[in-house]
Amino acid sequence: MILDTLDNAARYSGLGERIVAALKYLRENDCTKLPVGKIPIQGEQIYALVQDNTTKTRDQGVWEAHRKYIDVQFVAAGVEEMGYANIRTLTVKKPYDEQVDYALFEGSGSFVRVPAGSFTIFFPEDGHIPGSAVDGQPAAVRKVVVKVAV
Repeated sequence: MILDTLDNAARYSGLGERIVAALKYLRENDCTKLPVGKIPIQGEQIYALVQDNTTKTRDQGVWEAHRKYIDVQFVAAGVEEMGYANIRTLTVKKPYDEQVDYALFEGSGSFVRVPAGSFTIFFPEDGHIPGSAVDGQPAAVRKVVVKVAV
């Protein structure tokens, strides 16, 4: 799991061309003005999911992990907390479903505050709970999740 700001995006060039392309897309677009929905960047290899959400309390969240895609989650407006735990420390709640590319888990982990202008990168071994409310207070968040094929 990585947490950083777009100002430091160049530091992650060693993670491969697709991650570079995802971060470049986020840097070069005003994500507060993108239309909600799916935006292809490089076909199904890299695409963005633009979302307007309301954060939820931690107990409403569910641990998830993906195998086909890496998540680059960018908070364009607002702030949320995101949970992280290595999937080896979690218990499978719903086995991996290839059609929707996720498994669900139970357990505990660490939470980090992700303010506007920041991004996280979750790899296949990273269980995560996105969209948690800071201090338990639900709030509006504009987020762009860039899905990057492994």
